[in-house]
Amino acid sequence: MRRRLPTSLAAALACALALATAAAAGPAAFVKPGRGEKCPVCGMFVYKYPDWVAGIVFADGSREVFDGAKDLFRYWLDMRAFGGKKGQGDVTAVFMTDYYSLEPIDGRTAFYVIGSDVYGPMGKELVPFARREDAEEFLRDHGGRKIVGFGEVAPELPALVE
Repeated sequence: MRRRLPTSLAAALACALALATAAAAGPAAFVKPGRGEKCPVCGMFVYKYPDWVAGIVFADGSREVFDGAKDLFRYWLDMRAFGGKKGQGDVTAVFMTDYYSLEPIDGRTAFYVIGSDVYGPMGKELVPFARREDAEEFLRDHGGRKIVGFGEVAPELPALVE
């Protein structure tokens, strides 16, 4: 008689390990944009601006990439206006590039400085940070007006940074 417990246990452990690895990878799991990927808002090739890359990942595994937080928020607030066929409910992850570390971060927990003297690829920009302390330091150093969270971005906010 063969024992199935070790096989079942091994399969369960493999699944748990895969899930834990994916969860631990977090924003670092975001794949950099390819040469042909364009921002759906402005049409610019996103790979040319690696310090500003932002992205949305959908439940079906597809994604959209952007050349900055400002364009991501424009898309987020009205996906259909930019040819999107999905909605906010289909989104599984939002990524930004932290201004100081240049690492991918969770866009939903990031802090954004508006009204600074720093320009992104499309002009004035919402500047993302993983840590509030970094956003506060940046705000002081670069004349920012305000720090906001992801949920505080209202439809008129992207226009405020222009």
